Amino acid sequence: MNKIFLLYFLLSLTIPCCIFAETIKVGNGQAITSIQKGIDTAAPGDTVLVAAGSYRQGNITINKPLVLQGLNYPALDGEQKFELISIHSPYVTVDGFLIRNSGHSSMTDISGIKIYNTHHVTVINNILEENYFGIYSQQSKHCTIENNRISATSIATELSGNGIHCWKSDSLHISNNHVKGHRDGIYLEFVTHSLVEKNTILNNLRYGLHFMFAHYNSYINNLFRNNGAGVAVMYTRHVIMKQNRFEDNWGDAAYGLLLKEISDGTIEGNHFNGNTIGIFADGSSRIEMEKNTFKSNGWAIRLQANCMDVKVEKNNFIGNSFDVGTNGSLVLNTFKNNYWDKYEGYDLNKDQVGDIPFRPVSVYSMIVEKNPPAMMLFRSFITSLLDKTEKILPSLTPEDLKDDYPLMKPLAL
Repeated sequence: MNKIFLLYFLLSLTIPCCIFAETIKVGNGQAITSIQKGIDTAAPGDTVLVAAGSYRQGNITINKPLVLQGLNYPALDGEQKFELISIHSPYVTVDGFLIRNSGHSSMTDISGIKIYNTHHVTVINNILEENYFGIYSQQSKHCTIENNRISATSIATELSGNGIHCWKSDSLHISNNHVKGHRDGIYLEFVTHSLVEKNTILNNLRYGLHFMFAHYNSYINNLFRNNGAGVAVMYTRHVIMKQNRFEDNWGDAAYGLLLKEISDGTIEGNHFNGNTIGIFADGSSRIEMEKNTFKSNGWAIRLQANCMDVKVEKNNFIGNSFDVGTNGSLVLNTFKNNYWDKYEGYDLNKDQVGDIPFRPVSVYSMIVEKNPPAMMLFRSFITSLLDKTEKILPSLTPEDLKDDYPLMKPLAL
């Protein structure tokens, strides 16, 4: 008999608490009208179900595992004073709220939803409007930020935080979010082993996506359109960048993708359309750029002379003002089997590979690199004459920066 009681006791310890979870109803004629009181009343593993309506109840703190669920997007209003939801416990889900008007502060990162030093938190299906920071992950792991709509209308970077801001976090999954109008759409600093996918990032003041010291991450199948600049990857190694679209990031210092002091990166299957610069690479090494399309950009690629072991292979270059720009004659990179619409060579043996090399750096682009006002002469007769002469007798352009095997037809990418 004692063995039977012991067996029942051990089974009770192993059964998840959620089997006995209850639902605590808040608002809309319920006995509990305060969301914080509903959370305080709930046991670990319970669901706090909040009815539709408007709630001006200051900061809401979650310090136990539970589900905070909204019905028909109840509105939590911070009255430009408070952080709305602060999460300090693992295994928390926040689902289905309209969260707006957080406070602003230059001293603390006030957010619509902030995750503090924890793990396994899910923030899903929320609408966040006019918050200083939208969703913030601080020193947290294994969190999911999915299917949220985050927007702000700030007109200056110093007055706005980031839509999704992650600091010293690991193993995050950020997917299917729509972010616009913040300083940076998504910002990752000291973040590792995380995936950013299927997000739409529009009209942010600075960067659509910003990496700082964020190693071993991937961003895949995202859209970055009409931001101050598309994506900036800085002081980072081992980043996978695949199947993204960088569109209409246009301005004096704008680009689709900035690579600053990065190493061991993969850039594959992306589309760069209508950017001032498709890719700007500075001090970067061991980068593979393959099967990308560069179309209608000012510069498709600006590859500084301090980059090394960058492989540019099997890409399409179509309708760009300049295909490649550089600031020196040192060439430590490889161009091979790309399609260049400016190529005027021939293919006598009909193997679909040009018989003479293509030099993608025009002499005029070298002049503009050193004397930007010379851009006023773009498409003039004299610049065309200079480029034709340079192709026959190279003198100013890097002699070794060439594609020895240019393709005659664009790749089907």
